Amino acid sequence: MREHDVVIVGGGLAGLRAAIEAGRGVDTAVVSKLHPLRSHTGAAQGGIAASLGNASRDSVEEHLFDTVKGSDYLCDQDAVEILVKEAPGNVYDLEHIGVVFSRTEDGKIAQRPFGGHSKPRACYAADWTGHTVLHTIYEQSLIAGLRFYDEWYALAIAMNDGACAGIVAMNIATGDIEAFHAKAVIFATGGYGRAYRITSNAYANTGDGLALVLNAGLQVQDMEFVQFHPTGLYQQGILVTEGARGEGGYLLNDKDERFMERYAKEKMELAPRDVISRAIQTEINEGRGIGGKDFVYLDIRHFGEEHIRESLPQIQDLVVNFLGVDPIKQPIPIQPTAHYSMGGIPTDVHGQVIFGPEREPVPGLYAAGECACVSVHGANRLGTNSLLEAVTFGRRVGIAASEFASEAKNVPFPEELLSQVKEDVDKLLGSTGKESAPLIRTELQETMTNLCGIFRKEADLRNCIEKVRELRERADDVGIHDRSRIFNTELIDVLETRNLLEFSEVIAVGAEARRESRGAHFRTDYPKRDDGNWLKHTLAWREKGGVVLDYKDIVITKYQPRERRY
Repeated sequence: MREHDVVIVGGGLAGLRAAIEAGRGVDTAVVSKLHPLRSHTGAAQGGIAASLGNASRDSVEEHLFDTVKGSDYLCDQDAVEILVKEAPGNVYDLEHIGVVFSRTEDGKIAQRPFGGHSKPRACYAADWTGHTVLHTIYEQSLIAGLRFYDEWYALAIAMNDGACAGIVAMNIATGDIEAFHAKAVIFATGGYGRAYRITSNAYANTGDGLALVLNAGLQVQDMEFVQFHPTGLYQQGILVTEGARGEGGYLLNDKDERFMERYAKEKMELAPRDVISRAIQTEINEGRGIGGKDFVYLDIRHFGEEHIRESLPQIQDLVVNFLGVDPIKQPIPIQPTAHYSMGGIPTDVHGQVIFGPEREPVPGLYAAGECACVSVHGANRLGTNSLLEAVTFGRRVGIAASEFASEAKNVPFPEELLSQVKEDVDKLLGSTGKESAPLIRTELQETMTNLCGIFRKEADLRNCIEKVRELRERADDVGIHDRSRIFNTELIDVLETRNLLEFSEVIAVGAEARRESRGAHFRTDYPKRDDGNWLKHTLAWREKGGVVLDYKDIVITKYQPRERRY
């Protein structure tokens, strides 16, 4: 058994920022199924939001309102206030530890416009912002002397009498399964875009943390709110940063129209992501995709070669390498791509995992980043608020977990859990079932895309729920051909597929129950927002194999809901 005061599961930006903070006071370790520099944070391109006012006059209050409005009024406004008030300090902290931001002519951090923001507040490093921040934070974590368990796959949360006692994880290199005993565990396991066919997410983004929480009998929140980014490369899903539109890019349909005028006349291409994704999909559904196909154009040719190479160099490389299109000379074929989860593990503003409408704390268990739901994004996230959330609440959760671990006594580790996990993996390795995990995953992705995507309706959602339940049953009969334990990627694939199935049903059940349209959740059979019945968070957990729903109030501090127009 391995002993640490704080164990962090996940090595992306939120996890590393939490580790640096926790490691200042207590023995801290990071357990990650990838090397941290392969974490999906590196794919974030456009920027990190803060009201610095370097490009125009800006204020914390404006950032607060934009975020609340962008969330379609489902965020918890006390959490958003923390996010936006701490944003300038957190960005300057990144600058001071070495993040090389793009600069204005007078040497200040450059800021550009982004969708849903009323002022240019996206601080950026060309279109490599997440990559730059991740590498810098990782360097700092090495300086801090943190203990890393790279390529260890978390298999279970150890709960004892309602409190967290650690995790069980497998060393992918050897197949050894071990207990990690800790006073505090922080989940920072990222998102789950791989539940969908077209996604901007890395192959590793399979929502493992969410599945482990559900398996432990705990709750997830607002899972029906899945963000589709408007501009993924056609058929690839690879992200084309919103910064391309922030710099002045156009969206064009088959008639060469800037069609956003029909959907968001004031903000045009800088409307929030949910609005633009629906607009693009509507153009495609109504036959105005390019050549009648499932894509429209993003045109940045008018920027000129020098500006593209300076501000969007990664985008040029990606478009050339994956589509054979040169964006300096040709428009970019794009389509909406599954991108981000507004929902996740419910927490308070210190990252403490909470349970139920009364927000009861789960001792020793914390979460931060995309896998968490402190609810600063509500029903729709504004671009550049994600890196900000990871830094802000990563820092806060690291402090909270360290303080807890400094005072708490060890909760006994349930030895029977370790034995049970080992037995389950042994059984899986000996499985001779007829089903294939890759085929099940493909069917899941097609089902979620077609029946629980940008546009939803009751009949589709019920069919989706039925299909996912069928796939869960079939997954019990998956066969494995590789019996070895050393770097058994087939085993990992089966485990990840089971995790995808575990929470995908929750997404569909929550979406079927929420009979309104709000943010990224759009019901064609209930196209209006319904504050009277649905201004509330969804809570979901499993009982006897089924999904159970409950609800809790949102936190309103300043802004009462009103019609959302762009």
